[in-house]
Amino acid sequence: MKVNRITAVALVVGAVAWVGSGHLIPHESGDGKAAIRAGEKSHKPFRVGVMAAGIEPHSRKLILSGRTEADRKVTLTARTGGVLTELRVKRGQRVKKDDVIAVLSDDAREAQVAQARALFNQRQTELEARRRLIEQGTLPKLELVNLESQFKAAEAALAAAIAERDRGVVKAPWDGVITEVPAEVGGAAFSMAGKEVARMVALNPMLAVVEVSERKLPGLEPGDVAKVRLVTGQTATGRVRFVSKTASETTRTYRVEVEIDNRDGAIPDGITAEVAIPLAPVSAARVPRSALTYSSAGHLGVRIVDAADKVDFVPVSVIEDEQSHMWVSGIADRSRVIVQGQDFVREGQIVQAVSVEATAASGR
Repeated sequence: MKVNRITAVALVVGAVAWVGSGHLIPHESGDGKAAIRAGEKSHKPFRVGVMAAGIEPHSRKLILSGRTEADRKVTLTARTGGVLTELRVKRGQRVKKDDVIAVLSDDAREAQVAQARALFNQRQTELEARRRLIEQGTLPKLELVNLESQFKAAEAALAAAIAERDRGVVKAPWDGVITEVPAEVGGAAFSMAGKEVARMVALNPMLAVVEVSERKLPGLEPGDVAKVRLVTGQTATGRVRFVSKTASETTRTYRVEVEIDNRDGAIPDGITAEVAIPLAPVSAARVPRSALTYSSAGHLGVRIVDAADKVDFVPVSVIEDEQSHMWVSGIADRSRVIVQGQDFVREGQIVQAVSVEATAASGR
């Protein structure tokens, strides 16, 4: 029994010694050598593609969507009662200032003009005749004052009668285009006063109206040149005419008007437009869009390689967004921006920086 126990203990001790020998005694196997070579290779700095970002003045463009809007719109109404006897315009017709739009006829107004003119002629004749008598001393000079006042009253009555008659003629207040003609010839009589006769708009100049947020408002000034592109493909150049100083209560944006020359009337009212307004130049660097990344804290920026070949993160502000590149601020001049491999390195890591041209040539 004792012999069996000793044999069992000896077997256990031998097994433990055999297992432990694999950890205590090194073996130069092929797999071990490969692992050593891999470990040595992992210490080689990671290669990244970089480009030098130069700082230069960049003229920004503020691009906004809006619409065209006629500079002036008006509803022409009858200023007096009467029957609409003439309607000389139709929808879409161009008119000049003081062109007759419509005529309202009223025989009573013509009679009032004739009566006032007759009284005016009478007073004028009396004044001229008695003035000669006064100059000859036949009549007292005080009589001249009374005659002159009667003549002025007759003159004022005639002017009032003519003005009342002229209210029956509706004229265009400026050059424009007739857009609506709701009135009809023969429109009922004395209830015509205040009723709509026609509507018209002035197409020159035409306005391109956009709404600007409060963050983009600084730098916009009246007189700035703007490029306008319409949804129809038409393009035009204008100038900023008005920048509102009061925000809209609903959108909290500011109205900006760009005045466009539209003498030929080619640009219609109310069409969608894109307005590009150049802003004051700012110092910025142009980097590929793909170079931008986010830090662990969620800040937008780029990773750069410093003089010691160490990776660093630099937060940036976007100045302008282009199709393949972006203009950003916050980068020092001639900084080596990582444009390839930036998402595979971390801040503080030592890397091998290669220019993007060399990186492309090597097939990386």
